[in-house]
Amino acid sequence: MLSSFTLAALDLVFPALCPVCQTILGAGRRDPLCGSCWSAITRLGAPWCDVCGAAPAVSMSFGEPRRIGPVRPCPTCETDPPHYHYARSAAVYEGQLREALHALKFSGRRALAGPLAELVAEQCLASLPGGIEALIPVPLAREREWQRGFNQATLLARRIGRRLEVPTRPRWLTRTRATRPQSDLSASERRANVRGAFRASHRVAGRHVLVVDDILTTGATLDACARALRDAGVVRVGVLTVARVVHAAV
Repeated sequence: MLSSFTLAALDLVFPALCPVCQTILGAGRRDPLCGSCWSAITRLGAPWCDVCGAAPAVSMSFGEPRRIGPVRPCPTCETDPPHYHYARSAAVYEGQLREALHALKFSGRRALAGPLAELVAEQCLASLPGGIEALIPVPLAREREWQRGFNQATLLARRIGRRLEVPTRPRWLTRTRATRPQSDLSASERRANVRGAFRASHRVAGRHVLVVDDILTTGATLDACARALRDAGVVRVGVLTVARVVHAAV
């Protein structure tokens, strides 16, 4: 960890630029994000559905709204529950957060995993249930991970795991086949695309695990992961993501 004096000295010689807006980092920075981009991220408040994690968007300046009454499953989760037991997301997938995630995944800006994991910790850790025994990143197809050079879910999981003091176990869940990019597909096509695409290790049996990914859109990939884990005997499985597409059906 560099001291503030060292960072200031380095910035004088090599001014650091935000990978999202390309401005020089200054007050409020969350390296490598600038303070303006960090503050512009629309956070999600306390979940009103304990299963899918649906939550209101909140401004950073106003903070989290007060929760009213107990948290219950929403009508969708009551009638057609996912295979995971609960889900939590830190912020809305839009604007600066979308650009930061794209820079992490497609431009190789691995340092962004740091502030993005901090965002998850600040927004979600307090609402997670106790007893989590391992964090499991959503696996990439082998060829895609080889091309990218890393799995962004693993980078995020390891940093979040350190905050939770829980180990990350990337080998406990694997892909059995490559799938088409989910971004090009409808909700029903996404579910069909990833059905049966994952296999869990027998080591998950009897455990409470948390699956980590960057974005929850329709929940199809995360639901397929949870199903594989439950088939392998996990007793409780949660989902944790940096961002969420707020208007998608889960």
